[in-house]
Amino acid sequence: MQALNLPPSNFQFGERDGKTTIWDRTRKKYIILTPEEWVRQHFIEFLILEKHFLRNLIKIETGLKVLKTFKRTDVLCYSNSGKPILLVECKAPEVKINQQTFDQIARYNIPLQVPYLIVTNGMNHYCCSIDFKNKSYSFHQTIPSYHQIADL
Repeated sequence: MQALNLPPSNFQFGERDGKTTIWDRTRKKYIILTPEEWVRQHFIEFLILEKHFLRNLIKIETGLKVLKTFKRTDVLCYSNSGKPILLVECKAPEVKINQQTFDQIARYNIPLQVPYLIVTNGMNHYCCSIDFKNKSYSFHQTIPSYHQIADL
């Protein structure tokens, strides 16, 4: 798999039906290793090890209903109080992040109302915060730590 613009992590690999799998430490099971999954696993480890998010407060592929359509979030992080605080959309490294990508995460956020959104392809990471009261958003140069946003 391709090297990413994220800190390296030590993963366990396996095989199922002739396909490479990766041990998902959060879901505690082997997952088929796709380029998007490679990005997701690296980004989750980055959030935990570098930004101090809590593994037990991270949900992967959470189902939600968006405008009468069933969707799944890539990564959804919660505060200790159970409030969703960060939504992450992962793309494969070769996928360019564009307006369509941001539109996708914005649609997913309609029912969730999460204050921080991140879009990543493992090479480029974009983070923005949503101000629901003023109906605006702002991009951040860095990704906030758990402690910076957990108590908002």
